[in-house]
Amino acid sequence: MTATAAALALIVRATGLVVLRGDRLVLDGIDLALAPGAALLLTGRNGAGKSTLLRTLAGLCPLAAGTVTWDGVDVRDEPSRHALRIAYLGHQDALKPGLTLAENLRLAVRLGGGDLPAALAAHGLEGLAGLPVRLLSAGQRRRAALARVLLTGAPLWLLDEPSLGLDAAAQGRLGVVLATHRAAGGMVVASTHVGLPLPDAARLALGKQGQDAALDPLGPRAPNPDS
Repeated sequence: MTATAAALALIVRATGLVVLRGDRLVLDGIDLALAPGAALLLTGRNGAGKSTLLRTLAGLCPLAAGTVTWDGVDVRDEPSRHALRIAYLGHQDALKPGLTLAENLRLAVRLGGGDLPAALAAHGLEGLAGLPVRLLSAGQRRRAALARVLLTGAPLWLLDEPSLGLDAAAQGRLGVVLATHRAAGGMVVASTHVGLPLPDAARLALGKQGQDAALDPLGPRAPNPDS
């Protein structure tokens, strides 16, 4: 891809991000760019700002300085539209224990128009749709939260420690889902303390001032069942 084509393909850019928490400087001068098919891994010690950067990209943290733009438009100028373009997964699975798995995921189906049986199967949850979430294991609940991300149909996935509580088989399924999303032009930004099935992702180490990451458009990626 030529430099001109790469510039045209660019969708998300963060420039000079500065975020404060009280009197503490959490993010200082963060720059990054994401094009269709791109993936970025956020690394760094606890408290380095990984979760804060994800929330900032989602439009959930106020900026002391800098901008986040989508196709050149500041996301603060269209918050409702931006909310539909991102799927955010935090440390908490955000599932209601008294509702069944299917009931927990129906809002994502209505908003994104996804295929619930297919999303459950993608994360090995077929057969569990009618069970109350309180009966699911921690790993099954995490997989349910990941199924909800898939159902949103959002092009940008912001994932905070997505592999938390997942066994090797579940991580393999997650690798296929991530690769399929990127092959369709989707983008992924994920924080991690451990390995994630994103073998060709760019990396941004937080905790040092002035860190930045610029991603070349990565193009479609074929699902890798061995990831």
